[in-house]
Amino acid sequence: MKWLRSLFMVILPISSVMAIEPGDMAPDFSLMNQHQQLETLANYRGQWVVVYFYPKNDTPGCTTEACSFRDNINGIIAKQATVFGISVDNVASHAAFAEKYQLPFSLLSDERGAVAKDYNSLWQLGPLRFARRNSFIVDPEGRIAKVYKGVDPEAHVADVLRDLSKLQEAQSS
Repeated sequence: MKWLRSLFMVILPISSVMAIEPGDMAPDFSLMNQHQQLETLANYRGQWVVVYFYPKNDTPGCTTEACSFRDNINGIIAKQATVFGISVDNVASHAAFAEKYQLPFSLLSDERGAVAKDYNSLWQLGPLRFARRNSFIVDPEGRIAKVYKGVDPEAHVADVLRDLSKLQEAQSS
């Protein structure tokens, strides 16, 4: 019974973080990418940004999702959007993952999990910490336009492309 209490002590603070909803300002962040360059969300105001959190580099689901973003990057760029993949992996791990799969977008290192926590996308059990497979579309004003929770790595990018089109059409009308 003591272990169950300990489990709730670890999980409860994370799950009690306020949910991020469409219309909320996207929590700003500054994180290092796989090229050891600092990426700051606020620098992308005026553009659409897809922020996707994933658990771990070079694992089956995460590789599928990253390669799907890679394979559809021209469609995303055509919609004048930028993609950031974020996990708690370190910069060196991101560099190896991006090189291995020729990923043409920034993978950001959130080793402490602070940004994942800000986006209510951190799963932590004791010393183990992973990002949940959640994604967010951020509009040009820096607001959350769409939230995806627990996404399917194979179908997710098609949903993102469809929703980017809908959101951009709604904004222009």
